[in-house]
Order: sequence, then C-alpha cells, then structure tokens
Amino acid sequence: MARPRTPSQALHTVLTVDNLTLADIEAVRLLLRGGSVIDWHRLDFEDHASVDRFLRVNEFDPDSAADIDRIEAIRAEAVEYLARNYSFHIPDDVATGVPARDLFLMASRKGKRRTWACVVLKVMHIIHHLRGRATAIHLPITDERLFQAVELKVMHIVDELRATGYPIYEFQWSRKPVDSLITKLLAKRTTLAANIYDKLRFRLIVRERDDLLPMLAVLTRRLIPFNYVIPGESVNHLVPLREIIETTPALRAFADELQPETSLERRQDERAAGPVNEFSGKDYKIVNFVADLPVRLSAVLDDEAARARADSHVLFALTEFQLCDRATAENNEVGENSHDVYKQRQLERVRKRLMRGARVRAPTGAGDA
Repeated sequence: MARPRTPSQALHTVLTVDNLTLADIEAVRLLLRGGSVIDWHRLDFEDHASVDRFLRVNEFDPDSAADIDRIEAIRAEAVEYLARNYSFHIPDDVATGVPARDLFLMASRKGKRRTWACVVLKVMHIIHHLRGRATAIHLPITDERLFQAVELKVMHIVDELRATGYPIYEFQWSRKPVDSLITKLLAKRTTLAANIYDKLRFRLIVRERDDLLPMLAVLTRRLIPFNYVIPGESVNHLVPLREIIETTPALRAFADELQPETSLERRQDERAAGPVNEFSGKDYKIVNFVADLPVRLSAVLDDEAARARADSHVLFALTEFQLCDRATAENNEVGENSHDVYKQRQLERVRKRLMRGARVRAPTGAGDA
C-alpha cells in the first residue's frame, strides 16, 4: 500500500529522507540520471501549494495576474499546435475548461484526463523554453549581466537554506576563464562553443554524504526546475537512490510508483560508474548536472518598454551544479584526483592534438593557463 501523501512542506522546514514526497524523489531521480520530463506519463503534485512552488521555481508568480495570463497564452498555443500538427482533439476541460494552473493537478491524478493534461503540459514546457531562448537573442543582453543575475539568485537561495539550518559546509561559484574555454574546446571531439555547459558553475559541499539527497530535493523545490535539467549531462557517483528508497521505510512505498526508466537514464546510470570525463582521476567522485536556469527578465533588463515587447518574461542560462560531501571533496583535491593533475592531463591532450605528432618541444611554462 502506498504511503499517504503528506501536505506540502513549509519553506522553513529542513527536509530529511523521512519527509520527502514522491514528487521530490521523481525530481531528484531525473536530476541524477539526466532524464527528460517529455518521457513522463504523469506528474506528482499534491495540491495547489506544491503547484505554486513549482511555478515560482520556473519564475512564474502565481499571485500575479500577468504571469497567470502568460501561462494561459502558452496553453492556448500548445493546444493549437497539437490540433494543427497531430489533429488531436483535446478535451474541452483540458483545452480551456479549467485554469491552466489546474492542469498540473489533473496530470497528477488518475483518470481519463491525465494523459491529455500531460500532453498539453509537455508542449507548454517546450514553448516556454523556446520563448525564453528567443528573448535572449533579440534583446541587447550581455552574458555578464545574465551571469550576474544568476549568481545573485543562487547566492540568495543558498543563504536562505543556510539560515534555515541546512548542513552546507562550503559554497563556491565560478565562471570559466577564456583560456579554459579554449583548452576545453581543443580537448573535446567537438569544437562547438554551444556544447560548453560549464561557463557558469556552482559547487555546494554538505557535511555528510547522507545530507546529499535532502539537499538535492530542496534545491528542486527552491532553485532548480527539474523540468529544465539537460538530458544526458548528469553524473552521479554519490547518491545510490534506488538503494536509499529500498532501505528507508518512509520511502519504500514509493518504489512501485516511480516513472518507468528510459533507455537514456539506464545509459546515464552506466556512465556514472566511470569518471566524470577522461581527464578526471579514477577516484574522483561527484554529483554533477546541468540545468537551464530561468531568470526574470526584469533582473537583467532595466528598459521596461523593451521588456513589454519581449517574447518572454524570463531568460535561461545554462548552469552547471556540482555537489558532494566534505570527505569526498577533500579526497577530490589530492593525488591523481586534484585539479592540477586534471589540468595537466587535459593540456597534454591538447598539445598532442595541436602538434599532430610533430617532435617539437613546447617552451617552458607553455599552456599553464
């Protein structure tokens, strides 16, 4: 028998493995395994409070009439797309009959309308993302301004979590320097700058390994939209989620309710058994994922008239997150796992690719950037 769903946790409550919900587990599993919500067949929202929390993480204010109107407009565009391209006749209550906000609850409950609600929400998810991406192209917004807004947003949430009592031992953020970007692209099989996901990176270290799962869950509640985690880019060496579910009485009831695994998630699980990449030390361990983090346009652009003409009220910034516990972080900085040794291996690969086997000695200190 499934465990009864609990009311939405208050923001000031410190999450533990014993008060996680099915929605928390689903969100964290997608994050850890680099899956996609497009493959899901249902959602797991408990009530309007949990829906509103999800909307806020996606930078929609459920108390704003303008933001609600935006959601309704995206719903209308999604319904038109489905009718135009697939001749789908969406049931009236899904298409127009209930507020778009209620589609999340409809998609979370058994019934004949759940599938249609999921279908519409999946298309809405894509349309919203495309609009946000188009807005960044059409407006004069620099990476510097966008990255600064993301940094301020993440720092604010981390400060709140610390004040609440979450066991955050260390928090760091960085932007990849130009030399590091060039080196990374020279080392990769592909040299497209669009494939660099870690121009902006945040690293969060918790005290104990058991703190990782609750920390990931609260991040999906407060900061990281699980629906915009980049598929196929996750690495998980530290959170044995299946084992935790099976051995934790409070979570065991969720085992049979989880979404079916996709082939992508299974491949990601196999990939996570190895190093983060070919230059990492064999004992380097991390939880690593990339999300397209939404930011309100008003946090980046002062011109109110330009904001009013924009396709979207949000922008997206590809952001890498790394999490581990204190002991693992210390082990990651010694011997073959250290960043210096990682960099040496990467630079040696680049040197060989550039020279193509030519016997030329590099000047002393070359490539130390």
